[in-house]
Amino acid sequence: MTQRKRLSQGKAASAPRRSETLMGEEEDDDIPFTQPSTSQVQKGLEKLTPAQVDQKTAEVVQYFLMKDQKKIPVRRADLVKHVVKEYRNIYPEIMKRTARTFEQVFGLKLVEIDFKNHVYILINKLETLEGAPVRSPSNPKMGLLFVILSVIFMKGGAVKETLVWNTLKKLRVDPGEKHEEFGDVKRLVTDEFVRQRYLEYVRIPHTEPLEHEFRWGQRAELEVSKIKILEFMGELHDRDPQSWSQQYKEATTPSSSSQPSTSSQR
Repeated sequence: MTQRKRLSQGKAASAPRRSETLMGEEEDDDIPFTQPSTSQVQKGLEKLTPAQVDQKTAEVVQYFLMKDQKKIPVRRADLVKHVVKEYRNIYPEIMKRTARTFEQVFGLKLVEIDFKNHVYILINKLETLEGAPVRSPSNPKMGLLFVILSVIFMKGGAVKETLVWNTLKKLRVDPGEKHEEFGDVKRLVTDEFVRQRYLEYVRIPHTEPLEHEFRWGQRAELEVSKIKILEFMGELHDRDPQSWSQQYKEATTPSSSSQPSTSSQR
């Protein structure tokens, strides 16, 4: 074996797989997938028993619930490859039943947040813009997230990361130190919250040294009420929420972009 061949094989062995993704999980090459037509779905259903379809739907439901424990978005390519498998010709029917199960049994809504890459998340139907919004953080991590989202919203929708870190330091949460409750704070904010789609962590072009800024992510737009954030800030500063006129207008104006369709039709 030549030295060049040994080197190339060594590089291949040490090369990372496609595992460093926004989804936070391993992803193999996507399976080519074409959405089945209505007639194709009907023909596929005719070859299966109701019990088989129910079983596959249950498997898809479990897969979503497993991912939702860590708030990990689900890609259609992964779903088809690892769960749906040979039932892909009735994929629309399975997704329709899955969405119905989440709504009727769990009180959750299955939402497609990325139509290009077909990425789905589960949101609490009682905490969306259509129902009673989130009133208060449910755990310490969500409390930290709530503070960051508040800073971003009050500053116009995008803030440099230095402002976020300085704000957290005032709360005795130093991103440069390991926190007793949050562990690695910087990793929690820039990795975990980003993978969960609560935050966007975006490079600011033409900056030297390199700088980033934070924005609200797609999940936050769906789950977190801006008017509640404004009320929270009003209580904090003893001010009427309406005194922040620009933010109040944004918080009370319905946004069509905040209403992605459910996945049952995709």
